[in-house]
Amino acid sequence: MMRAADPMADAERLAAIYNYYVLHDTATFETVEVSAETMAARIAKVHALGLPWIVTDDSLGATGFACAAPFRDRAAYNWTLEVTVYLDRAETGRGLGSGLYRELFRQLAALPPGPHAPVHSLVAVVALPHPSSVAIHESFGFEHAGTVREAGRKFDRWIDVGYWQKVLG
Repeated sequence: MMRAADPMADAERLAAIYNYYVLHDTATFETVEVSAETMAARIAKVHALGLPWIVTDDSLGATGFACAAPFRDRAAYNWTLEVTVYLDRAETGRGLGSGLYRELFRQLAALPPGPHAPVHSLVAVVALPHPSSVAIHESFGFEHAGTVREAGRKFDRWIDVGYWQKVLG
């Protein structure tokens, strides 16, 4: 089931999902675990902007999330959003990420006119190498827009960051 994230009810579980990547993966450049309070604030901020943050869940709770947020905080960027998706490590490879993105993109297309709509461009930022992340974005029509070499350092190594973009119209 997919639904809007609830900052209070979902924050602890979504922080746990995300913190796996903080501690064990380069998918995020955060290096310190995110608290449930921080996650709740992030969800609330996205919702306050009128943008979607959605979760997929089963009978045990949230199994993944996807969201859109401003790409940058300058007015000229208002119609470009950064998108991301994270899944519980045990739930990868089952199509849940694609399902989340389908619903996220449907909701973005349906946004009423406003500060971020109509959405013109979507950007995904991918720490390299992450072949599954590249594959999901390319399957939705994103194209490689550039790479910043050695953009971050995590786990005692330099990591490149690729930008994938989809221009909507």
